[in-house]
Amino acid sequence: MSSSASGVIPVPPAARLVEAAGPVHVADYGGPPDGPLLVAVHGLGGSHLNWAALAPFLTDRFRLVAPDLLGHGRTPAAGRVPDVDGHVTLVEAVLEAGSDAPVVLLGNSLGGLVSALVAARAPQRVAGLVLIDPALPTGRPGLVHPRVVANFALCSVPGLGERYLEVRRRRTTPEQHVRRVLAACCVDPRRVPDDVVAAHVALTAEADRATGGAAYLESARSLARSLARPGPTLERLDSIDRPVLVLHGERDLLVPLSAARRMVDRRPGWRLAVARDVGHAPMLEAPQWTALRVAEWVAGLDSPADTGPGGPRLS
Repeated sequence: MSSSASGVIPVPPAARLVEAAGPVHVADYGGPPDGPLLVAVHGLGGSHLNWAALAPFLTDRFRLVAPDLLGHGRTPAAGRVPDVDGHVTLVEAVLEAGSDAPVVLLGNSLGGLVSALVAARAPQRVAGLVLIDPALPTGRPGLVHPRVVANFALCSVPGLGERYLEVRRRRTTPEQHVRRVLAACCVDPRRVPDDVVAAHVALTAEADRATGGAAYLESARSLARSLARPGPTLERLDSIDRPVLVLHGERDLLVPLSAARRMVDRRPGWRLAVARDVGHAPMLEAPQWTALRVAEWVAGLDSPADTGPGGPRLS
């Protein structure tokens, strides 16, 4: 396993709570106070720690913060529904509570869909979008790995999904769970820094996995509905008028590269960059490559997020 480059950034990072119809845990990876603000949104079953490997390569010039979605990481559901719309409302509320100017949203997988929908619903709060292997509907998803199809099929059935996750919880330790997820999301999990893996294991051990499993199922079922009936979501995505960069792993088993190409072909203003020999989570598996593309793209925005006097603050 690789050693970490994150000597400058503590793992786990500093944290704060934001109120968004309930408590929201927001990890603060730091960066220059007057630097552009990046808000990073993790995917299904993930947490703020999904951005820990990327942070050291961005925070020399950007501020980076990462909220935990409803029922994920350290954000409790607390009576809120952890479906796609619930996550969109959470992210929008976090931006509204702490940001006076548009920010750049980064979103991976489900977080990519959530970030895109935030940009469609509240464009005044978004300067640009970086969608990393986003789970966006295309009308024709392409070939998905059978293991992924089987997992979603099991989770989609009421009762069966709950039983499936309960059995899996009993049979796997937190470390086994983390390594199983990394094996599905990465071509080579050994590329993920040791301390980032350890932080994921510690957070999994700390969490109530039954409660987290319930939020995972609600989120997965909501995502599956959005992908199965893409019309309304596609209309919202087509309304986005902000710059969009799509970063995609060439060997993603969860969201095929062919789907990303169709997304970009449908929208001429979107740009695509492909990470060779990388899976579903380039920010974990290829953080330097990801950071370089993000930094170059943000530098080219006409009006990058300004966090100078009167600019965005999360507090």
